[in-house]
Amino acid sequence: MLDAEKFIEEQIEKISEIDGKAVVGCSGGVDSTVATVIAGKAMGDRLLALYVDTGYMRKNETDKIDDILEHMGINHKVIDAKDEFYEAMGGVVDPEEKRKIIGNKFIEVFERYAEEFDADHLVQGTIAPDWIESGDEERDTIKSHHNVGGLPEKMNLKLIEPLRDLYKDEVRKVARELGLPTSEKQPFPGPGLAIRVIGEATPEKTEIVREACAITEEEIDKAVENGEIERPWQYFAVLLPVKTVGVQGDKRAYGHTVAVRAVQSLDAMSASFSKISSEVLERISTRITNKMKDKVNRVVYDVTNKPPGTIEWE
Repeated sequence: MLDAEKFIEEQIEKISEIDGKAVVGCSGGVDSTVATVIAGKAMGDRLLALYVDTGYMRKNETDKIDDILEHMGINHKVIDAKDEFYEAMGGVVDPEEKRKIIGNKFIEVFERYAEEFDADHLVQGTIAPDWIESGDEERDTIKSHHNVGGLPEKMNLKLIEPLRDLYKDEVRKVARELGLPTSEKQPFPGPGLAIRVIGEATPEKTEIVREACAITEEEIDKAVENGEIERPWQYFAVLLPVKTVGVQGDKRAYGHTVAVRAVQSLDAMSASFSKISSEVLERISTRITNKMKDKVNRVVYDVTNKPPGTIEWE
């Protein structure tokens, strides 16, 4: 069993011995935030945390992360790179290509700011499932994680990965030990909403799934607080690449389909779909279709375990 206090002390001591400066990509998720805080305690002002708004972040995420990093006393900078990422993702539909494009684009942005900061290291919140699922010479690739399979072959920054051997439940334990408000935060994929839009992740489609994800999280959070259901380990929405027949007023219309996904898991290596009550699902469906009645006309619930599925759809 992980001794979180001892782990933090060991990582701070190890990182503090590294010469030079470092940048860290802090997405606001628990993994990257824990890595950022540990590195910050070890390096102080020699660390610059970069939060990159790719355009594929959760609703209101940028303001929340800015506040958290400010509160934790981390030297940081918020970068608006939405247009740059949207342009790079134009016409891309393959999920592996999405992950690799986003991984490369992250590094491009980081290296620009790292050069200004005179950094020679990159801190990442990579955890065990990331590199296990990304595969190597001995393992098949399940899906490339942007911070592993998406890294460019030639990179000018040396990697620092303090959480590399931990699983998600262990990272949460470390987060609680650090007193982070993100300790129980929903897991969020590195490529963000780009892989929750099945097909080309255009700005318009991304905005649809951003709102659908926010509604899903809000309704499930309310249901948990009211004692209606057990809190799932992860819950979100996915925009499917099909339109179906619907009705608006008394007219036939075609609209997008949204899938709601909620699972129970311990370490992200396996998962079972959550038994969400029909009342909660109805509230989610009604809010999504009412909020985006001119765009979404059908909501479905994913009842697939991992395996055979994965937690995210891409």
